[in-house]
Amino acid sequence: MTVSFRLVTHLDVPPAEAFALSLDIGAHERSLAATGERAVAGTVSGPIGLGETVTFRARHLGVVWRLTSKITALEAPARFVDEQVRGPFAHFHHEHRFEPSGPGTRMVDDVTFRAPLGPLGRLAEVLVLAWYMPRVLAARNRVLAAELRRPGAA
Repeated sequence: MTVSFRLVTHLDVPPAEAFALSLDIGAHERSLAATGERAVAGTVSGPIGLGETVTFRARHLGVVWRLTSKITALEAPARFVDEQVRGPFAHFHHEHRFEPSGPGTRMVDDVTFRAPLGPLGRLAEVLVLAWYMPRVLAARNRVLAAELRRPGAA
């Protein structure tokens, strides 16, 4: 089974500012500080670019995970895609879109993932991951939105 979800977040800044902050490794770490998420290999600070990878270490659901993502598409300031190249998922694809919306931005996250381990993984998707993953991303987006509201952000 594959799990897909979409989150839409409205931001009070132009798309270019939201796009830039979303590619910043430090902003990613700050937005997921509750999980202890840290970049430990690849691009570990500043903005990540097309074809670059980053390996994050974080604690989710009581377990420490390592996940390596690669930026596989980048169309500034409208869109980028990160995909897992190594980590806990059998498949993980995250498309980020930044659309003008009045004076701000409509940020759209489309995420598709599949757990490993066949039937056991499908059970984990249904019982845990399908509700956990959108909540993690929504929390991240709230932190990014708050950071973008600060004077001098991005």
